[in-house]
Amino acid sequence: MQINLIYLRFNLKKIKILSLLSLFIGTSILAVSQKIELINPTFLGNERRNYYGNKAPDTLKLIWKHYLGEGKTTISKNIEDQIWAGAGWTGQPLLYKESDSLYLIQGSLDHHLKKINASNGNLIWQYRFDDAIKGTGTIWHNEKAKNKVHELIIFQGSKLGYGKNINTKHIPSFRAISLVDGSELWRFDVKKTKSYSRDVDGSPLIIEDTLYIGLENGLLAAIDPDPDHVQYVDSMFQPPILHEHKLFTKQDIFDHKNNLVTESSPSKLGNHLFIASGSGHIYGYNFLKDTIDWEFYVGSDIDGSAIITDDSCVISTIEKQYIIGRGGVFKFNPKKYGIESVEWFFPVENNEKGSWEGGIVGSAAVSDFYEKGSKLAAFVSVKGNLYLINHEIIDQEITNLGPNEKYRYPSPLLLDKINIGPSISTPLLIHDKLIVAGYQGLKLFKITTNQTLELLASYNTAFEATPFVYDEKIYVASRDGYLYCFGN
Repeated sequence: MQINLIYLRFNLKKIKILSLLSLFIGTSILAVSQKIELINPTFLGNERRNYYGNKAPDTLKLIWKHYLGEGKTTISKNIEDQIWAGAGWTGQPLLYKESDSLYLIQGSLDHHLKKINASNGNLIWQYRFDDAIKGTGTIWHNEKAKNKVHELIIFQGSKLGYGKNINTKHIPSFRAISLVDGSELWRFDVKKTKSYSRDVDGSPLIIEDTLYIGLENGLLAAIDPDPDHVQYVDSMFQPPILHEHKLFTKQDIFDHKNNLVTESSPSKLGNHLFIASGSGHIYGYNFLKDTIDWEFYVGSDIDGSAIITDDSCVISTIEKQYIIGRGGVFKFNPKKYGIESVEWFFPVENNEKGSWEGGIVGSAAVSDFYEKGSKLAAFVSVKGNLYLINHEIIDQEITNLGPNEKYRYPSPLLLDKINIGPSISTPLLIHDKLIVAGYQGLKLFKITTNQTLELLASYNTAFEATPFVYDEKIYVASRDGYLYCFGN
C-alpha cells in the first residue's frame, strides 16, 4: 500500500510538471503568434511625419466601405449646431497588425473612436467621446505593461464636448483607450488659457516613456502616459503632467484675437521636437533640456504639421490669415536662425470663396522615406491646386515674396501643377504614385519618368481626411459618412 501511494504521488507530480510545461509552451507559442506590428501608429506614419504606407495600388476599385455615422456638434454660439458625418481633418486611419490580422483605428464625427477589421470593414468595438473626433490618434505599444489591457493603447483627442463651452470647468478632450477592448484608461483635463479653444486635434509623439502633445489651448504638454501612474483628480483618472510650455506670446493674444490653437502634430529631429502653432510660430523644443530654443515667426494661422527631410530640414505649410501676403510652404534649416534659416518659400494662390482666405491647411508630403535620388514634395492649396516640386533644387530664375511681404526668398523647382478642386487634406507620395483627397474626390496619380503627374483613377465624393496605404489598398474616410477601402 505504501509503495502504491509513492507511485501515485510520483505520477501526480509528473503530470503536474508536464501540465506546467505544456502551459509554458502554449503561452510562448501564443505570444509569438500575437506579435504586434505598428504599421501606421501616428499621423503620417512616424516621428518625422513622412511615411504613408508601403505599396500603392494602380486603381481605385472599391473593396469595401463602412458607415461611420453622424453626430451633432457646436461650431460657435453664433452658428446653429451642425450635424457632421464620417471623418474630418486630419482623420487619417491608423493601422496595426496583431496575430496576423490587420486592424484600423478610426476617429469619427459621430463622437466614436472605432476599431475596425481592415480586411472586411467590420466594426470590432467603439468608444464614445463627448464630441466629434476630427484628429488622428497615436498608438503606443507599452512593453512594460503589467496586464494585457495596458499593452496596446491609443491616445486620442476630440472637440471640447457637445453641450459644453470654453468656460466649462473640466474639459477632458484627450484620452487613453485600450486597443484590446476599447476601455478607457485615463482622461486629460485640457485647461483654460487665453486661447479660444480646448479641443485636441493633434497627434502626440511618444519618446521613450514620455508623451508630447500640442493642445488647442496653445500649450505643448509633456505627459506620463503609463496607466499605472494615473492620479485620481477631480473625479477622473488623470496622467501626471511633467512639463508645459506656451506656444504663443502676449502680443499673439491681441494680434490673433485669442486664436492661439495648436492643431498640428509634433515631429522629431535629433533632440528637438518641431511644432507649428496657430499663433503664427514654428517652434523647436529641446526635450533633453526642456526648453524652446528655436523659433520662426510667420504671423499666419498654421495648421499643417512640420515635416522632417533627409537633409535635416523642416517643411511647414502656411495658411493665409492675419498676413498681407500669400500663404504657402517654407523649408527651414533649424541649424540657423531667423530669415537665415529659410531655404526657400513657395507661395500659393489666395482663395476667393469659402471660410479660408487661401494658403494651405494640410501638411506637405515628401518622398524622402522612399527615394534616395530626387527629393520630391507635394502639397495642395485650399483653392485646389496640387503642386509637385523638388525640395532640394532651387530655381535660379525665381525669388518669391514672403507671407509678410518684407523679404524675398529662393524658390524650389516646380515640376508640375494640377487643379484637383479645393482640399485641406495631405497628399501621399509613395515611390512613383501620388494620392490626394479633396472636396471633389480621391485621385490617384502616377509620377512619370519626367516627374510630371498622370491621372490613373479617381473616386467622386467629398474628403477632408488624409488617406493611408498598405499592400495595394488605400484606406480613407469621407465626409459622406463612410470609411472606404480602395485598391487592386
